[in-house]
Amino acid sequence: MTESPAGSSDAPTDGATPEADPAPSVALDDPHYRAAVVDLLGAIAYGELSAFERLAEDAKLAPTLEDKVALAAMAAAQVEHLTALLTRLEELGADPFEAMKPFRTPIDDFHRHTAPADWYEGLVKAYVGDGLADDFYREIAAFLDADTRDLIIDSLGDAGYADFVVDRVRKAFETEPQIAGRLALWGRRLMGEALTQAQRVAAERDSLSAMLAGGVDRPGLDLAAIGRMFTRMTERHAERMTQLGLAH
Repeated sequence: MTESPAGSSDAPTDGATPEADPAPSVALDDPHYRAAVVDLLGAIAYGELSAFERLAEDAKLAPTLEDKVALAAMAAAQVEHLTALLTRLEELGADPFEAMKPFRTPIDDFHRHTAPADWYEGLVKAYVGDGLADDFYREIAAFLDADTRDLIIDSLGDAGYADFVVDRVRKAFETEPQIAGRLALWGRRLMGEALTQAQRVAAERDSLSAMLAGGVDRPGLDLAAIGRMFTRMTERHAERMTQLGLAH
């Protein structure tokens, strides 16, 4: 859905990768780097599990059988992504369930604070809220070894959800134009909550903070570059809102 940054502190957004791209066998020999990778994969894995649960719940609210089947197929794709992440965690010698555990509370809290009121709010949340989380993980993945980065990018594929949401929301405006204002406010609230969650995850996990700071053989982000990263995420959010027809 979005491009990944490059790895310098002034990272362009053309999908390039960091110049100092550590080989997996070398990078993963560093216990601090390995711990950061385990943390990151654990966070994404729990996010995939959460996405599966929410898609299943959203399917209950779907107005048509076609919508229910579409959401069921997308939920199944989340399980495929989750399985690949759990397998990789086991390959790294980590307990995948222990790796996910630290992220259960912050991710569950985010979903409690942003419980949708109806079908359309659920659609916008999945597209906008999950999109922001995916952008955050893509930004971090740009600083990883190629194998780990590729696994993360693959796990963040939307399985057609973006097109599905844009189509359903835009069609709703044809018959219920009055909901546009409410959904626009909802999208702005989701952005604030998602950015807060991303900052919380990065700040509370020492391994992730250290990885973002970089090292002698790896690029990193200074405070100014972290600010630019969140600016890029905000810009991508605005692009999604425009695609939904909710830009002002």
